[in-house]
Amino acid sequence: MVRSGKDLLSAAKADIREVDTAYVKSLLDRKASSVILDVREPDETKDGTIPGAVVLPRGLLELRVEKLCPERGCEVVVYCAGGNRSAFAARTLMEMGYADVKSMAGGFGAWSQAKLPVDVPATLTAVQSKRYSRHLMIPEVGPEGQARLLAGRVGLVGAGGLGSPIAFYLAAAGVGHIDIVDSDVVDETNLQRQILHKTRNIGRSKAESARETLLELNPDLDVRAHVARLEPGNVDALFKDADVVVDGCDNFDTRYLVNDAAWRLGKPNVTGAIFRFEGQVTVFKPGAGPCYRCLFPTPPPPDTAPG
Repeated sequence: MVRSGKDLLSAAKADIREVDTAYVKSLLDRKASSVILDVREPDETKDGTIPGAVVLPRGLLELRVEKLCPERGCEVVVYCAGGNRSAFAARTLMEMGYADVKSMAGGFGAWSQAKLPVDVPATLTAVQSKRYSRHLMIPEVGPEGQARLLAGRVGLVGAGGLGSPIAFYLAAAGVGHIDIVDSDVVDETNLQRQILHKTRNIGRSKAESARETLLELNPDLDVRAHVARLEPGNVDALFKDADVVVDGCDNFDTRYLVNDAAWRLGKPNVTGAIFRFEGQVTVFKPGAGPCYRCLFPTPPPPDTAPG
């Protein structure tokens, strides 16, 4: 039997439960653990999404929903522009074993008409879209993720052997605000490994040299050079606006200072170390595990550190 699109839509709506915008607003108000799933296309979300919604275009639903929403017992509320695609999507989720699925009647159009809260995504310029085009192709990043990177701020300690590749790739990836703290100057012996610096910068501040190189790579950024030695009196001020602190220093005193400040300010601390052909990297997140000082309560004697 041949069935029309209208017949298929009616059948889908008969199989699912529809809820109104007031119901979804109540989920936001009580901060429910429900997943709100936006199945519109990327060009439809430019005017906004329901706050906290997970954006997954209908055409990719079956392929990616299990990764974004692995718990099949959780409540899932699906919406689209007008309530039709979400009905089909809701029935598909039920067929995939999701136990508590609903479709929002009227879709985002009804949500907007009711003047309910909307998250308007940051937009990329044409130049940014081209520069970061490979990121935009990655579902886990996409335009929203790239916009978050551009809005992010990293406080980086050190522009030497560790700090150089860290800063270079942060800038290339489009992390929009980078604060570089280093009191040292560029020496000729640095140039074989510290890729931020060039021969013409010998004798200059490493922080200023790093800023120059990063802006040559990506002029889209806000890079600040702090020509200062990190000390108890300035560390909080240098890190207070950072989203993430990255420790690329080369001495234990500074490493402990960075750890204590990051922990005090509630900032994730990414710390790395290298010795010849070996390297280590760790993330310490306040409230989610131990800190550096928890693992190593006291610094080792200075003369035991590798040269």
